Formats: sequence, structure tokens, C-alpha cells
Amino acid sequence: MRLCKIKMREEMKMNKKRVIYLALGVMILALLLGCSKKPEQELSDSKAVLEAVAAEGGEKYAAEELNVIQSEMTAALDEMAVQDGKFFKNYDKTKEMLAQVKAKSEALQAEIPARKEKAKTDAQASLDAATMAVADAKALLGKAPKGKGSMADIAAFHADLQGLESALTETQGLMTSEDYFVAMDKANGIKDKASEISTQVTEALAKVKAAKKR
Repeated sequence: MRLCKIKMREEMKMNKKRVIYLALGVMILALLLGCSKKPEQELSDSKAVLEAVAAEGGEKYAAEELNVIQSEMTAALDEMAVQDGKFFKNYDKTKEMLAQVKAKSEALQAEIPARKEKAKTDAQASLDAATMAVADAKALLGKAPKGKGSMADIAAFHADLQGLESALTETQGLMTSEDYFVAMDKANGIKDKASEISTQVTEALAKVKAAKKR
């Protein structure tokens, strides 16, 4: 009788151990399955925000930052591919990398409107300066000395200024199409050329004035 009780106790202990081991096994399996679940939603969300940044002008107004984030997205995809090839998959690192991509993309997306507005303001300022420079050059050219030796130069300057006025119209078109960086570069070029004409006309006027004093 006593032996039977001892055996029963031992069997109960063994059964308890089996239950514990089984529970631990279930927990470990659940953990492994949880880690092995491919982060499809996280990938979709990160891609969506990254594409939104590009669509809203990220390539124009935040090219360097966008390139960095795109590189990080590539790295996340590479990490996911590594886990795809494993028997026991763990996408925890992939999820962290995708979360960083999403967070950085959202932060950059929030900055795009301000950067775009600054580019517009800077381009408009350059266009205004170029317009004034062309107007100043035209006014000076009207005072240019008209002699036999200067008529060809004056005609050439007039032709140059007509070209600059056409370029101003083209630059305004770039502003309308929101190509602000291109517009700013073009406007700065117009300003430089108009200033060069003004300098040459001013020098010609100074020579005439000096000659009259002799």
C-alpha cells in the first residue's frame, strides 16, 4: 500500500513536470512564431511614407536626406531577405529598421513645405534682382555715347538686353511651374550678364567724360 502511494506521488510529480515542460514549450513556440511573423504591414507603412516624401518634392528640396533614408530602407529589405532564408526567423531587427525609416520619413515630410517656400522666396528675390539689373542696364545704355566707334557696341548691347528680357520671361515661367532652383540659377545668370553690360557702358561714359575735360 505504501509503495503504491509512493508510485502515485512520483507519477504526479512527473505529470506536473510534463505539464510545465509542455507549457514552456508552448510559450517558446509562441515566441518563435511571434518573432517569425513577417512585418508586411510595417513594410507597407514605411514605403507609403517614403513615397509620399518623394511625391511632395523630397528629391528637389531634401535630396541628401531622402537618399540616406532610401539607403536605410534598402538595408531593412536586405535584413528581411536574410531572415526569409532562415528556418527560425526573427524579424525584430527588420521591424526596428522599418520603424526608423518611417519615423525619419515622417519628420522629413513635415519639413518639405517650409523648404519649398524658402526656395520660392529665394528664387523670387533673385528674379526681382535680375529684373532690376536689366532695367538699370537699359537706362544706362540710353545714356551711352553715340559715336562712329560705339554704334556697333551699342547695337550689340541692345541685342543682349533683348535676350535677357526674353530670359526673364522664361524664368517667370519656371517660377510658375515651381522649378525654383532652376529659376534662381537662371535669374542669377541674367543679373550677372546685365551687370556686366552696365559696367561696360559705365566705363564708356567715363572715357567720354574724361575726353571732354581735355
